[in-house]
Amino acid sequence: MDTSLRQRRTTAPAPRDGRRGPSSSVLRGVLTMTASGASNQFGAGIGALAFPVLEPAGVVAVRQLVAAAVLVPVARPPLHRFSRAQWWPVLLLGAATALMNICLYVAIDRIGLGLAVTLEFLGPLAVALMGSRSRRDLVCGLVAGIGVYVLVMPAPSSDFAGIAIGITGAACWAAYILLNRVAGQRLPGLQAPAAAAVVSLAFYVPAVVVLVLQGAFSGPWLLYAAAAGILCSVVPYTADLMALRHVPAAFFGVFMSINPILAALSGTLVLGQVLVLHEWLGMGMIIAANSAAIWLAGRERAAVGRRSGLAAVPTRPGVRVSGRTERSRSAQR
Repeated sequence: MDTSLRQRRTTAPAPRDGRRGPSSSVLRGVLTMTASGASNQFGAGIGALAFPVLEPAGVVAVRQLVAAAVLVPVARPPLHRFSRAQWWPVLLLGAATALMNICLYVAIDRIGLGLAVTLEFLGPLAVALMGSRSRRDLVCGLVAGIGVYVLVMPAPSSDFAGIAIGITGAACWAAYILLNRVAGQRLPGLQAPAAAAVVSLAFYVPAVVVLVLQGAFSGPWLLYAAAAGILCSVVPYTADLMALRHVPAAFFGVFMSINPILAALSGTLVLGQVLVLHEWLGMGMIIAANSAAIWLAGRERAAVGRRSGLAAVPTRPGVRVSGRTERSRSAQR
C-alpha cells in the first residue's frame, strides 16, 4: 500500500487530453502564424485582382464589411451605452483602420504588393522605437532607413506618390497599435475592434453607393473582394488568437516580420510582380531592423519585470494575473 502510494507521488502524470510538450506547442504556434500570414498576403493579392473594376476603395469596403460581419455578432458591443471616454478611442481607431487599409491597397496598386507591405512594417518599428534612447534601437532605426532607400532606390521614374502613400499606411498602422491599446483598456473583450470595424465601414459607404449604382458589385470582381475579406480578416484574426495560446507575445511580434516575404511571394504568384535584387535587399534590412527592435523591446520589458519582482508571473492563457486573466490581456492588445 505504501509502495504504491510512493509510486503515485514520484511518477510524473501522463499528459491528458492529448497534450504535448512545449516544443510541440511552439511548433503549432509557428505553423498557425505562417498560415495566418500566408492567408493575409495571398488574400491581398486576390483582392488586388478586383482593382480594375472595384478600385481599391471598393475592395477595402467589402473587406471591412466582412470584418464587421464577423466581429460584431461575436463581440456584441453595446454602442448605445458607450461613454465619451470609450467612444473617442473607438472613433479614432476606426478612422485609423479605414485610412490604413486604403493606403495599403492604393500602394499595392501603384508600387506592388511586396513593397507596399514592407513599407507598412515601418509602423510597428516606429512603435517599438518610440521613446527609446538606447544606441541599439538607434542602430535599428538607421538600418531601417537605409533599407527603405535600398528598397526604393529613388530614380526619376520612381513612383514617389505610391511610396508616400505606403509610408502613410505605416503611420496609420502605428496609430492603430497605440489606439487599439487605449480602446482595449476601456472596453472588455473584443468590443473595441468590433465597434471600430463598424466605424471604419461607415467611411466607405459613399464608395459602395457609387459602385452599386455603376453595377460594379457583380461577377468575379465581387468574389475576389469577398475572398480578400475572408482571407485578410477572418482567417488571420482567428489564427492569431490561436497562435498566441502557444507562443509568447514578443515572439509573435518578431515572427510577423515574415509577412513582407509572403507578400512578395503572393505578388509574384498571384499578380506577376517580380522583385529585383535591390528590393529583396532593402526588404531584408527592414525586416531585420523590425525584428531586432521588437526583440530588444521584449528583453527590456522582461528585465524591468525582473527588477520589479514580476519574473515569476505566469504567462499561460487563462492564468489569473492581478485580478485579470492573461487571456483577457491578450485580447485587449
